[in-house]
Amino acid sequence: MNNTVVSGIRSTGNLHLGNYFGAVKNFIKMQDDYNSYFFIADWHSLTTHPTPDALHQNVKQVLAEYLACGIDPEKSTIFIQSDVPEILELYTLLNMNAYLGELERTTSFKDKARKNPENVNAGLLTYPVLMAADILIHKAQFVPVGKDQEQNLEMARKFAKRFNRMYKTETFPIPRPFVFDGEDMVKIPGLDGSGKMGKSEGNAICLAEDPKSIQKKVMRAVTDQGPTEMNQEKPQVIKNLFDLMEVVSTPDTVQYFDNLYNKCEIRYGDMKKQLAADIIDFTTPIRERILDISADDAYLGKVAKMGAEKARESAVKTVKEVRELIGFRKFY
Repeated sequence: MNNTVVSGIRSTGNLHLGNYFGAVKNFIKMQDDYNSYFFIADWHSLTTHPTPDALHQNVKQVLAEYLACGIDPEKSTIFIQSDVPEILELYTLLNMNAYLGELERTTSFKDKARKNPENVNAGLLTYPVLMAADILIHKAQFVPVGKDQEQNLEMARKFAKRFNRMYKTETFPIPRPFVFDGEDMVKIPGLDGSGKMGKSEGNAICLAEDPKSIQKKVMRAVTDQGPTEMNQEKPQVIKNLFDLMEVVSTPDTVQYFDNLYNKCEIRYGDMKKQLAADIIDFTTPIRERILDISADDAYLGKVAKMGAEKARESAVKTVKEVRELIGFRKFY
């Protein structure tokens, strides 16, 4: 395996259906063909100031969910970001060559500063630098990214090129976005009728969610008054429900409700009941695995320790090389 892939998820809570179909399913495929590093970004989550108990519980939850979904610690390196202190050292070194103007211009910083003007912290400003350190510490060639993270990856590419140029080296490969085949990258819509599913948007169904909660959320999903003409085009709020049904229901079920829609005979309440039942059928086996793994602290500890050791083996080599290039050389 000559190609290294790095990807992470913030430890701000549960994985949802959008995470699963949009990324995690592809991570599972990648672990057989790539040198894969999948991490839980607990340092990144500090920009939102979680409580100590919430921080620890969220890390545990995401780790259990990664494992329950099928990411294999024997095939991949699964680790917790804060277990690899070398990332912070590289973050500090990269920060010395990251400039205020370019960081202030990033879309993610401007958006978050606008939405939370009372919490414009330095970690938020330098978020792209920490993300770059996450990637460059393992000399990744590829990074799976969604649309909202493309600019941060471009910043990582910029920092890698800048370091290589400043120190006349080729230490860092220039990471490229990993592009999944169209059929493999599924965008899961939210239940509010707009955009993609996301926990922060409040329109998500989590993999560990209990059946009653799933049913309640789906029954509250946004709809319209129903079609008024035969075979009319579906508005986005209705197309979202059909898109979600296509990933959890049988083709026959999707076709049945599509035919009812085209004949102006659809009852959205019936459709949502079926959709809720199918989501519950899909998530229940994953939820049960999550609960089993979450209860096994010894196993979680073993996985986290093994992941930290494997990740640090790579990280220590990179930081040693970077320190020597910059001029940090010991006198003893």
